[in-house]
Amino acid sequence: MMKRNVLALALASGLCFTAGIQATPVDAGAPAGGPAAAPGTSNDQATPAPAQSTSTDQSANKDDKSKQTQDQQLAKSLATITVSGYNQSMEKSIDYQRYADTIQNVITSADIGGLPDQSIADALTRLPGVSAERIAGQASQINIRGLSGNFIQTTLDGREQPSTSGSNYIQFDQYPSELINMATVYKSSQASLITGGVGGTIALETADPLQAPKEQNLNVDARGSYDGTAHDVPGANALGYRLSAAYQGKFLDNTLGIGLGVAQMYQPHVAEQFVGEASDGSSYKINSSPNSPSAYLPEGIQLQQNGGEERRTGEIATIVWKPTNELKITGDGFYSKFTNDSFGYGLRSQNFYGNNTQITNPVYSSLGTLIGGTVASNPATGIDPRTGSAYSNQFSNETTADNYSTNTSVFSGGLNLKWDHDRWHIDADLSLSRASSNEINVDTTADPYSGLGTANPQLMPQSVTYQLRGSNIGTAQFGNPGLYTNLNDMALSRYGVYPYIYHDKMKAFRTSVKYDMLNSSWLSALEAGIYMNNHNYAADREAYVYGSEWNTSPVAGEPPLTIPASDASVTCWKGKFSGFPCFLTLNGPGILAAHGITANPVKDINANSWTYIQSGTVDEKTRDLFFMADLDAQVFGHELTGNAGIRVSHQSQYSSGLQQVGNGAGIPITDGNGYTSYDYAPLTVGKTYTDYLPSLNLIYHLTDDDQVRFSAARVLSRPPIDKMLAGAGSWVSNPGVGAQYNVWGGTSPLLDPLRASQYDLDYEHYFEDSSGAVTAGVFFKDVKSFVQDVTYNNYDFAAAGITVPINPATGQPYINGEYQTAYNAQGGLVKGLELSGSKTHFLPGIWSGLGVDANFALTDSTVRNPTNLGGPTTYVGLPGLSKRVASAAVFYDYGPFSARLSGNYRSSFLSDTQIAVTNQLVTFAAETVYDFQASYDITKQLSVVYQMLNLSNQPTRTYFGGNPQQTGTIQYFGRTNYLGINLKL
Repeated sequence: MMKRNVLALALASGLCFTAGIQATPVDAGAPAGGPAAAPGTSNDQATPAPAQSTSTDQSANKDDKSKQTQDQQLAKSLATITVSGYNQSMEKSIDYQRYADTIQNVITSADIGGLPDQSIADALTRLPGVSAERIAGQASQINIRGLSGNFIQTTLDGREQPSTSGSNYIQFDQYPSELINMATVYKSSQASLITGGVGGTIALETADPLQAPKEQNLNVDARGSYDGTAHDVPGANALGYRLSAAYQGKFLDNTLGIGLGVAQMYQPHVAEQFVGEASDGSSYKINSSPNSPSAYLPEGIQLQQNGGEERRTGEIATIVWKPTNELKITGDGFYSKFTNDSFGYGLRSQNFYGNNTQITNPVYSSLGTLIGGTVASNPATGIDPRTGSAYSNQFSNETTADNYSTNTSVFSGGLNLKWDHDRWHIDADLSLSRASSNEINVDTTADPYSGLGTANPQLMPQSVTYQLRGSNIGTAQFGNPGLYTNLNDMALSRYGVYPYIYHDKMKAFRTSVKYDMLNSSWLSALEAGIYMNNHNYAADREAYVYGSEWNTSPVAGEPPLTIPASDASVTCWKGKFSGFPCFLTLNGPGILAAHGITANPVKDINANSWTYIQSGTVDEKTRDLFFMADLDAQVFGHELTGNAGIRVSHQSQYSSGLQQVGNGAGIPITDGNGYTSYDYAPLTVGKTYTDYLPSLNLIYHLTDDDQVRFSAARVLSRPPIDKMLAGAGSWVSNPGVGAQYNVWGGTSPLLDPLRASQYDLDYEHYFEDSSGAVTAGVFFKDVKSFVQDVTYNNYDFAAAGITVPINPATGQPYINGEYQTAYNAQGGLVKGLELSGSKTHFLPGIWSGLGVDANFALTDSTVRNPTNLGGPTTYVGLPGLSKRVASAAVFYDYGPFSARLSGNYRSSFLSDTQIAVTNQLVTFAAETVYDFQASYDITKQLSVVYQMLNLSNQPTRTYFGGNPQQTGTIQYFGRTNYLGINLKL
């Protein structure tokens, strides 16, 4: 007897083919949703499957017939969905959820392809307990049940996906929604799922051309976009477009299927932002007066305009060959390239802390951290009583020109074989997936100088009066604003290029064998399988630096560079930011070229040794084995279904990098500038481990429309791969006989996986004809550890495989000192409640096409993370956890017209995706994002589509230390409007 959800997938696959903007109509001659083929029957025809194969009809008992009737009810339920648009999408999703063995939520092709979102991430946020982090205004990293993307496993057509993020989490804006046929979020686990989903597993699927409704199918979509915020950012383009085309064809009497698809996007990258920078967690005298108070000080504030453009091209190709009714071979490949040409221009008041300024009229937050006042340069001469040293002037209102341009790509492809013979089912898959990311990361600063052109130019005295205003745009006024647009006073102080380059590659093989248990009173099938994955990760850091910030550490032969008029233009603020001081938009490469200089970033072991320390490779090898039994029985007069199994996961993780040993005790290394060092030695460190991961999923069917689910499992996620790099820098303290060897790096190949025990209990009620559902559930996760940074004292380096160099004073290894690394900090509990409800066809007549869909999730955790970015050390929550997440939508389908108004809300949450020099742990403020989408079918082949995304121009707001007074970033991205057409042939 086939397992219920397997049959459901087979049946529904005929329903869910769509790769364009709207669901392709079902061919009247081959109704989608027909019963799945039994062994010996073609899946490509709408022929009803026999109740049992002839070899087993004689021995079928009453329980078997009951089970078959339930499967027929499922087939009938799917086949009776005749509505279109959002109603069809929701009703299909309900059936997938209803008949699944695991607790899961589904988005079908009519929902994704019907009126596609910016990316698949936007579509996923409609599901209960699923939320997204908006990066540069777009939903990117997904959070599930309060856990960040590093706790989420993602597959495409069953293949584990590599990442372009530089860590484990997937950037979902890499995946065009037009090319994804279905997305499933698994919230409970089962033995056959690939490990990695402590938070959940997201399974993306592409279309099977043999399931297309017609012999030949072509969908073409074209739409233009408009973002009015671009008018406030000089050089930005307000217009964009999206183009997609998908072809599906069936040949050779429906035994050969070919699918081709392409989706292209061009859109402006525009934003305006006000930034309050972080504290270093130290208290300083705010000025040099004898009675000066001490306070926690931020590094500074920023005003910046972001512009540029984003281009994404996604391509997919699939060929399916089914030479017999039992054998099916599929070869397919997915490729996506995303180019984000992003620049940032503006002003940055820098270096408030470190006794570098004089602060008057201070305003403090409730944490005692400066959030307003007048900040001015130190006096030009004299002794600073705070330090006992001569005054130094390291404060400036810098003019900045940054470049964050990134090129990323993902490829995922492979060969799949499925063989079904009588009771036996074999599935084998061989795949190759790879991802790459290259961010250029340019930081250009210019400052006002006196004595430009002389041998000793001096930074001019300056001041700024500012005030943070919590979640609103703050204020900033400069003492002499005319300085910053006067080319006679301004000069380029520093030009730095710091590329981040990542490569992520996976070679995998998985296979499973399943045997149907037709005569068992408890079991419907037994299944076993293996999974092997060789995962290779490489991080490369490079650098090029001209000059020094504020020219406070002058480099010989690298004075401040005068700015040609052709490489600067005066820019003034508009809109919400009008009133801030005007500034110069700088062409950094042009300024260097005017002085005969070309930037050439390379690995630099002399001035920027971190480029070697933060580079390296990580090699993971996964070897998994699983066993699973599918359950189908009668208990106390009601049906009990589900599965029970165990997955045995063996992992090997090793990293190769460079360790700074000093004293010339390393090997000769010549960097890209020709400098040779003998202070670094290669090292390879790692570990192996094996986990036993049992799982149980039970569904108790109270009535035909009511059921209760219980799930329990042990699960794990691999440590963030960038935190497993082996490279480390070092320093020696207490020189002499008692000298100590200390290591810094913040990473460790010895991290344990993030293990958890999890439990779920759900109640589900389904309305007649799949017209809606009401569900309520609770979940509980006991996460054993989280990865955090730590400093160990008197660390035993030798025991960890880290070489300790010889102390020349003693002829023996240095004494063990500090080790700044990553470790598995104590975990905690994550628990929550999820409610959802949906209904269609609850009104008569013309309003019968009205539908509603809403969900709410309440999540809490005992985990607290320390942070001093807001000043004094405070404790904030678990990254990715919003206590409240909700979404609601009202949609309407009537004849040729479809429309949807939706809103997604999430309360404040913690994340480390805000980047300064390194990633910062900040709190994202609560937000609600509204979208509107509508379409009208002019003919059966041609329709027009309109969308407005982010209706209320909801900004992204962050703050430090869990204190909303301590502004992090306030960033406005604007509304995006789309208007276009869809052609179906």
